[in-house]
Amino acid sequence: MSIDASLMLDSEEWNRLVDRSDQTTPFHRYEALEVIADHSGTTLYPYVGYKGQEPVGLFPVYAMERWPLRVAFSPPPDLEVSYLGPAQLNGSSPKQRKAERRHRRFVESVVEEVESEIEPHYSHVRSGTGYEDPRPFIWNGFDPTPRYTYEVDLSPDQDDLFMSFSSDVRKNVRKSEDFEYDLYEGDAADVEQIVSRVQHRHEEQDVSYNVTKAFARDLYRSLPDGTARAYVCERDGRFVGGKITLEDDETLYGWQTVADLDDDLPATDLIDWEVIKRAKDRGLERVDLVGANDKRLCGYKAKFNPRVRTHYTLEQGSVATDTLKHVYKRLR
Repeated sequence: MSIDASLMLDSEEWNRLVDRSDQTTPFHRYEALEVIADHSGTTLYPYVGYKGQEPVGLFPVYAMERWPLRVAFSPPPDLEVSYLGPAQLNGSSPKQRKAERRHRRFVESVVEEVESEIEPHYSHVRSGTGYEDPRPFIWNGFDPTPRYTYEVDLSPDQDDLFMSFSSDVRKNVRKSEDFEYDLYEGDAADVEQIVSRVQHRHEEQDVSYNVTKAFARDLYRSLPDGTARAYVCERDGRFVGGKITLEDDETLYGWQTVADLDDDLPATDLIDWEVIKRAKDRGLERVDLVGANDKRLCGYKAKFNPRVRTHYTLEQGSVATDTLKHVYKRLR
C-alpha cells in the first residue's frame, strides 16, 4: 500500500503524534512550530504521512520566498532551532524490509508534496539524533552531511555522574561553596534577560546572532509548563549567568547559555551541574548539550564526559546549488 502525505492542521492531534514518536523534540510540538513560523517570516506546512488511515510519520516544512528564490526548510534559519525534520511514529515493529519500505515511501510522499506545493529551488533539512537513517533522502537527490552533538547519560547515580566529569568541573563546583549566590528557575522575563545577554556577547565578538527576546519569550510561553525553563545565577542581586533549556519526557536540550566571564564565580559549570541534577531528579534519561562541531566549544562540553551523537543536514538544489547554499548561509 502506498503512503500519502497531507497537511495536519489539528494541533491537538499533531501533538498526540509527536508524543508517539521517539524521534521528535520539543521543537516538533505544534505550539513551537507556529512560533517559529511567526518569527521567521515563513509559511508552515505540517505534513503527516498515512498508510491508509494509519499515520506513519510527521514532517514539518517551512516555505520562504525571497525573489527570485523559493526555499524549503526544516527548520528555517536564524532562530537557533537545534533540530527538526522528519520523525517516524512508534507503532508495531515490522521486519526490517517492511520498515525500510515504509520509511522510504513516507519521505518520498512528503518530498513529492513539497515539490508540488512549494516548488523549491533549494531545500535544507536538519534532523535530530533520533532520526538515524537518512538514506531515503539520499535516494531522493539530497546530499547528506553528518553533524555532531554531545549527550550526557543520566543513568548513573548522582555521585558517580559527578565523578565522571573532568577535575576542573568538579573543582569549580566545589569552589562555588565558598561563594554566596542564588541559582533559581526563572520566568519569561528571565528568558528575555538571558537572550539579551547572549546578544550582547555576540556583539562583543562581532558574531551574527538573530534570536530575539520576543522569539524566546513566545516559545517559552507557548509550550506546556516545564518544557522550556530559564535558570539564573545571581550574586548580590547581580546577574552572573543564565541558561535556557527545552525538554521532553526523556531528554533535556541546552539551548542558550551565557555567563559573566569577569566574575570569579564559575557560573557556567555551576549552572550546568545544577541543570543536570534537576533533570536527573525529574527522571529524564539524558542531557543533549546541543552541538559538538565547534572545536573551541567542544573543549568545554567534553568535560562532562558525554558521548558523541550523529545527526544530519540534508540539502537538495535543482539549479545553481552552490549559489543557493551561499544564500542559505547568509539567511542564517
